[in-house]
Parts: sequence; C-alpha cells; structure tokens
Amino acid sequence: MTASDSETLDSVIIETGDRPDHAVIWLHGLGADGHDFEPIVPQLQAAARRSVRFVFPHAPVRPVTVNGGMRMRAWYDILGLQIDRNQDRAGIHGSLKAVDRLINAQLDAGIPARHLVLAGFSQGGAVALRCGLARSEPLAGIVALSAYLLDANDLSGWAAEASLDVPVFLGHGTHDPVVPVMLGKVAADTLKGAGYRVEWQTWTMPHSVCPDEVVAMDRWLEAVWT
Repeated sequence: MTASDSETLDSVIIETGDRPDHAVIWLHGLGADGHDFEPIVPQLQAAARRSVRFVFPHAPVRPVTVNGGMRMRAWYDILGLQIDRNQDRAGIHGSLKAVDRLINAQLDAGIPARHLVLAGFSQGGAVALRCGLARSEPLAGIVALSAYLLDANDLSGWAAEASLDVPVFLGHGTHDPVVPVMLGKVAADTLKGAGYRVEWQTWTMPHSVCPDEVVAMDRWLEAVWT
C-alpha cells in the first residue's frame, strides 16, 4: 500500500454514542498503527459527554531510511536526523491528501468542521499540524503530541488564513530521545508568533503519553467543543 492520491486509508472506527455529531481523526506515530491510541477513548470525559466518532487510520507501509530501510507503517520516509527538515516530500504530499480525504469523508457524513478535531502523535502529529492548518474551513482544533512543525519556515506560504481561528494543543515529554522537546517548543513558539492560539505543556516523560497529559488534553477538548 502506497500513499497515492487515489488511496483511501483503512481505519479503526470507535463511536461513543449513536449518530455521532463530533469526530476525532487520530494519526499514529512511526511504526505503530491505528490501534495504538484506541485505549485513549474511554479516558476522555469530553468524548463520554457527547457522541463522538474516533477515526484511527493506518498509515501506509513503506521503507524508512533512518531505520535501515526497514518497512513499517509511516506517514512519510525519514531521510535523516533532522526530522523536522530532512524529509520525503512526495510521501508527505501523499499523506496530506489521504488525511484530507478522511476529513472530507467525515464532513460529508454530517460532522460539522467546528466539531472535528485532527490529532496525532509524533510523525502523525507533524502531519496533523501540516494538514489541519492548511485547510480553508477551520476545524474545531488540532492536537499534536511529541511532534514538530513541518515547513515551519514557510508557514505563511502554506497555512490557510482561516486556520488562525483553530486552537492548537501541543504536548511533549521533557526527556524525549526521539523527538527532542526543543522541536515541540519551536513549533509552539512559531505558531504563537504567527498569531495562533496554542496551549503548550510539557511533562517529565520520554517519547510517550502520560495520564496528566491525557487529563490536560481532555480539558482542552471539552473547551473547544463547548
């Protein structure tokens, strides 16, 4: 499976009630799959209070250069150690198109854009930021955990003006050996400097998600959906 423009991503779907009128599309990290964040659903009180459709897509399987060419699920190839810069442009483009189609499918199914949150962890968080901020119709919000901002130097060139209305939640571990916390801080500072409403928090943890981060994200979700 490749990230071609005609491709529809297989996804895990979880709904917290009948006739969902809210949605979260959650992109997993490098080497994981759509099942990775299924356990987070029952931990979110904001999702228990309303009918929410969670969409957890599986990224395509592709060789990853920094991992010796090993094939794994990835939103794009990682070509070098500068993970926020040295990237696979064609792979990124394909994944952005695929995620856009997932968003459009939810909108076509009746989910208002103001009720749809795009979220992701690590590489998935980078795609979530790059995709969500480029959409002309503002989403309810964007969550990027342990992630970074792709094409940060050209933010004004690719971000949609309407995306300034989109709240952004950025969380990171201070002891992250995979995506250094400074990359998350640069993302937060870049977006804040451009006028975005960013909530930036850190926790003493490695490249992972901790209970306190889930609680903070849950409160943020409740706020953007209220």
